[in-house]
Amino acid sequence: MEESVTEQPAPPPAHGEEEHPSLALANTAIAVPGGRTFDLLGTPAQANHWLTQRGLAPADAGMREMCAAQLRSLREQVRSLFAARADGVPALPAAVTAINDAMTRVPTAPLLRWDDKTGPYRTAPHPTTAIVDLALATLAADAADLLTSPDAERLTACGSPPCNRFLLRHGRRQWCSTRCGDRARAARAYARRSKAD
Repeated sequence: MEESVTEQPAPPPAHGEEEHPSLALANTAIAVPGGRTFDLLGTPAQANHWLTQRGLAPADAGMREMCAAQLRSLREQVRSLFAARADGVPALPAAVTAINDAMTRVPTAPLLRWDDKTGPYRTAPHPTTAIVDLALATLAADAADLLTSPDAERLTACGSPPCNRFLLRHGRRQWCSTRCGDRARAARAYARRSKAD
């Protein structure tokens, strides 16, 4: 069983995260050596902080567990699509449906309501729900844009196990961070020394 770790600092952004918030979302559940993971969206406060850092929610959005769970669920669907694209295999239809649902859930205008006493009026849905739905739609649209752009050819998984992050390949670089690159080079050097013995 994997142990969840939250106190470890997050690695630096992988190449492409600055331009594609969906790539940053996919990389919020981080596997570390020793079979452990840490989740940058593990609590409602962490999810709110992550969205705030990307300009997708105000600091006082009042994120609840249901909202954080929706964000984590979208993350898993985005990860599934990125893995399928990077591996050159068909995507799971449920992942495609989840992305499309997130993009179409947000009303483009305040909705018409009708009060029996005061009559018709227009209003936005519950503020926190609207914030989360808009953030989910923005992240889903970015994932769709990335998957259908020329950048999709550069989408890859980090080449340093057990890391589970994605990046946009830049030159020959196949690691999400210097730490992962160093770990991969050390593993190759160890394998060469072991063969020579």
